[in-house]
Amino acid sequence: MRYIATIILVVTATFSLHSQTYEIGGMIGGANYIGDVGRTNYIAPNSFAFGGIFKWNRSARHSFRASVLVANIKGDDADSNQDRRQERGLSFSNTVSEVSVGMEYTFWEFSMYSGKPASTPYLYTGLTYFWYDALYKRSDDVITSYDGASTVAIPMVVGYKTSLANKFVLGFEIGARYTFTDDLDGSNPVKNLEDNQSVKFGNINSDDWYVFTGITLTVTFGRKPCYCNF
Repeated sequence: MRYIATIILVVTATFSLHSQTYEIGGMIGGANYIGDVGRTNYIAPNSFAFGGIFKWNRSARHSFRASVLVANIKGDDADSNQDRRQERGLSFSNTVSEVSVGMEYTFWEFSMYSGKPASTPYLYTGLTYFWYDALYKRSDDVITSYDGASTVAIPMVVGYKTSLANKFVLGFEIGARYTFTDDLDGSNPVKNLEDNQSVKFGNINSDDWYVFTGITLTVTFGRKPCYCNF
């Protein structure tokens, strides 16, 4: 985690050299995964997630955004509405730690300086890099960790935010991450187990997803922005 903290500090220091408005704050909520074990709901947070967020408001319609997020994801076939999964009886737990950078777009102009409360829906996308525990299914049908792994994901976030007292911004968002791995649940192990067909299960042609659902609260700082250059 010290590497993640270093990245955020460097980004913050770099952006602070410009005369624009910035936001920094936290994210808290729940997470769930979509894959080959447990429930098949797309939005069903069942574990805790938290992180930090930084924004550079480059115009009234878009911001450059960086964030870190740590989430525990889990699945249990006993919670599934599919008889086949219930009979199989597998379960797993994993921890995901991500760094994400990209751009946030608002549906209409969001200005903290109009003298009136501001609110707008928004979209965010970019690139996410995350670390997780590589899992596999043992011969006794227990899914366990054997190593650490990392890969990239594409974040697809929709949210709604509103200004508070011309200084704070409160947001609610739902963000799915399409990952480039099928091993968050141990169904398609990576590294030295990639060619071992005996430990694979489920749909090995479909990668896993994980979803964050929660709130963000940021405080603004920096001089009043000038959006005339970009």
